[in-house]
Amino acid sequence: MTPLLFDRTQVRRNRLRAAPKLREHDFLIDKVQDMLAERLALIKRDFPQALQAGTTDRRLASQSGIQTLTTLGYGVSFNVEGDEEHLPFEPQSFDLVVSTLSLHTINDLPGALIQARRALRPDGLFLCAFFGGETLKELRDCLMNAEVTVRGGASPRISPFADRQQVAGLMQRAGFALPVVDSEMITVSYGSMTRLMHDLRGMGESNAVTARPRNFARRSLFAEAEKLYRARYAGEDGLLNATFEIIFAIGWAPHESQQQPLKRGSATHRLSDILE
Repeated sequence: MTPLLFDRTQVRRNRLRAAPKLREHDFLIDKVQDMLAERLALIKRDFPQALQAGTTDRRLASQSGIQTLTTLGYGVSFNVEGDEEHLPFEPQSFDLVVSTLSLHTINDLPGALIQARRALRPDGLFLCAFFGGETLKELRDCLMNAEVTVRGGASPRISPFADRQQVAGLMQRAGFALPVVDSEMITVSYGSMTRLMHDLRGMGESNAVTARPRNFARRSLFAEAEKLYRARYAGEDGLLNATFEIIFAIGWAPHESQQQPLKRGSATHRLSDILE
C-alpha cells in the first residue's frame, strides 16, 4: 500500500484549531474568493443548486443566480460536515461545485476531482482554487537549508504542491469537458518569518505531511532560517517576501450540447496549404 502523503486527521485538527480566529488571518482566503467570484461572474448562466467546499463565502451566490448553496466543511458554521476525499452526495446533485483552497492537502487528488465531476449534473460547472508549486518557495528553501546546517539533514516542513501542468492533466483524467487551468502569483510581505508562520497557522495551514517531524524544532533552526530569509528574500524595505501561487481550474460535466473537437480526418484544408 502506498504511504499517504498527508495526515488528513491533522488537516482537520489544523482547520478546527484555526476556525475561532480565522477572520484575523484570512486575508489571503478573502483575496482568492474575490478572484473566484470574478471568474464565476464571467459565466452568464444560473446555477440553481451549488456546492461550496472549503471556506463559506456567500458572495458567490450573489453573482451567479444560485438558489441553494450547500457548504461542505469541518463542523464550523457549515451546512454539511464532510471531507473532500469522500463527498457525501449522490451523483448529479449540483449545477455548480466550487472549492476554495481545500484541495492541496488531498491524498487522492485525481479521485477527488472525479467525485466533484460525478456530483455535477450534465453541463454543470466545476471551479476551484488551490495552492500551486511555487507557494512558499522562499520559506521552503530557508527551512531546508537551515536544517541541513543545524541538524545535518532536512525534514518535510512545507507541503508539496501540484503544478499547473499536473492539474491540467488531472482535470482531463477526471473527465471534465473544456478544462481551463491558469495561475496567479500573490506576494505578501512580512516583518519576520515568525509572523509568516503565525499567519499560516491562523489559516489552518500548519504542516500536515505524514512524514513531518513530530518533535519540537530547536530555536537555533528558526534563527538560522530567519537569517537566510533576510539574506535571500528581503526587499529594499527590509520586509520578507512570501510567494503564494494560486492555481485556478475550470471544467464542465460533459453534455451533448457542448462544443466537440472535430473527428480525425474531417479537415477540409491541408496545413501545408495554409503555410505556403
